[in-house]
Amino acid sequence: MLAVLVILCGFLTVAGTPTATAATVPDSLPFDGSPLTVSGGRFVDAAGREVVLRGYNVSGETKLAENKGLPFASAADARKSATALRALGGGNSVRFLLSWAYAEPVRGQVDTTYLAAATDQMRAFLDAGIRVYPDFHQDLYSRYLFDPDSWYTGDGAPQWAVDLGNYPDESCGICFLWGQNITQNGAVKAAQHDFWHNAYGLQDAFLTTAQRTMTYVKQNLTAEQFAGVLGFDPYNEPYAGTYDSGQNSRTWERDLLWPFYVKFRARMDAAGWQDKPALVEPNLFWNGNVSKEEGGLLDAGTLGSRYVFNTHFYDQKAISGILMWGKAADGQYVTDFGTVRDRASAAGTTAVVSEFGHPLAGTVSDKAPTVLKAMYQALDSRVKGASWWTTPATSGPVLSGNQWQWDIYNGRHHELMNGNPDKVLTTGDAWNDEDLSAVRLDDTGKVTLRQDARLLDRIYPSATSGTTLAFTYEDRSRDGSTTLTWNPVPSSLPNVAQLVGSGQYGLLVWRSNGGSAPTELHLPATFPTASTTVVSDLGTVYGPPAYTTTTKIAAALEPGGTGSRRLLLSAPDAGTVHYALVTNGATAPTATLLAAARSELSAWVAQKIK
Repeated sequence: MLAVLVILCGFLTVAGTPTATAATVPDSLPFDGSPLTVSGGRFVDAAGREVVLRGYNVSGETKLAENKGLPFASAADARKSATALRALGGGNSVRFLLSWAYAEPVRGQVDTTYLAAATDQMRAFLDAGIRVYPDFHQDLYSRYLFDPDSWYTGDGAPQWAVDLGNYPDESCGICFLWGQNITQNGAVKAAQHDFWHNAYGLQDAFLTTAQRTMTYVKQNLTAEQFAGVLGFDPYNEPYAGTYDSGQNSRTWERDLLWPFYVKFRARMDAAGWQDKPALVEPNLFWNGNVSKEEGGLLDAGTLGSRYVFNTHFYDQKAISGILMWGKAADGQYVTDFGTVRDRASAAGTTAVVSEFGHPLAGTVSDKAPTVLKAMYQALDSRVKGASWWTTPATSGPVLSGNQWQWDIYNGRHHELMNGNPDKVLTTGDAWNDEDLSAVRLDDTGKVTLRQDARLLDRIYPSATSGTTLAFTYEDRSRDGSTTLTWNPVPSSLPNVAQLVGSGQYGLLVWRSNGGSAPTELHLPATFPTASTTVVSDLGTVYGPPAYTTTTKIAAALEPGGTGSRRLLLSAPDAGTVHYALVTNGATAPTATLLAAARSELSAWVAQKIK
């Protein structure tokens, strides 16, 4: 979690969520679960399809001691969570948190019991058809820097690593945000500085443990499961601690951070991960909307297929409670996320926003519905809703992203903060007063959403057979009793507007590449197969049929047996521009209306997409 969040507490009451409707078709379609590579600035599967990853971080529980640095108390809980993440949250990927402290509790000795449990929990997501990329997580360097009665805590480095430094007693002074420790707490600053300068061989020890971890994971997953592992995020939210004399963010990235990533990349290769990318993060303040520092791995050259540009984004103004009055609006973050697209493109790779989110309890939680809608909007397109139908060709690539976070134990923790039996944390995420989990367990043990399902479970192009030219999704999510509609169908398309009505809709425009595998869009639970309408140059359908190799528009289950579904669009030609409007707003639309909407969309595509 980005280290600038306001201290939060409290608990949010959760409404019920719809249950996914299972399609009565097999999930054994070709190309499911193939390994992904980076090519042409996109994630690409074995069929040559452009892949978009959406999902969550699993989970901040790893920061806590109550389950010994694991995301879940058991593999059974991991399986329950994975099924819900797919069926309720619409996710096809997770950033899977790991703990250096628990992986190497004694210097030079990797705890294989911990690695076995972590791998078993990882396997639960892979078996559910969810792609995984592990992350060695840290915040404020280590919990062992903090006193038992401290207001704050950290996670990451083991106790032996902290003991080597003989650091001063931690103190943040007058800090209202836990993240201020990064730049104000002398102990945190000194420890971070030591790591990046490899004092006491700390960085070497970390790299060795990372290699042993990756080797263990590869050896203990089947080939099919390992194919679902995307890559590895080497280090969460890197920061210098203290810059050396004459150094700044950019030169620190160039001289210390990037060489670390090159070393980590070599360890990946040695562990048998040579075909998977390292998902590398720049200075954590690179793209903040309050405090920015020059960087973004500007001096790393072309990253290419062996690295992914990996960044986080939180609206620090909204979280502060004082720097942003009111709520987020249409297009609030398209510029910020456009910067991510541009930086990845300039680096010759693709991007993932591996953390984004907003507090769901506390004084700024009223902003969450609009802030999260605006973030998802910016992931989908770099054009705000008011302009999208006019300038769709400037949408840019659809970004992959993983929301912070998915913690089924939200509000049910039993964490002794910094080992203090007099400070037992139970509420929220049980870590520095955060409360951002999209889910919790209800009193019956069922996983339930804490946010509007229409916001989280979204249409997105999970695999495009060609190149995405434009995409938008109007989720019609709610802010209290207000339905948020930022991208209405324009009056110049009256039949499309009538077809969509007050329903949700997604629109994808793509150029085919001649591949035989279909284009796939995730179908949310709010899009029952029998009442989903598709208007495309490939045809018009109300209630898509089951998939066959000759069906141009069809529905099928997502892989993994969770009941989640996908829409399949087959267009095995090359170079042709195709489009597909998907909506749940119509009830038994007439053939006349479908034909008229198709005519309008065809003319619109011919005019707007060159």
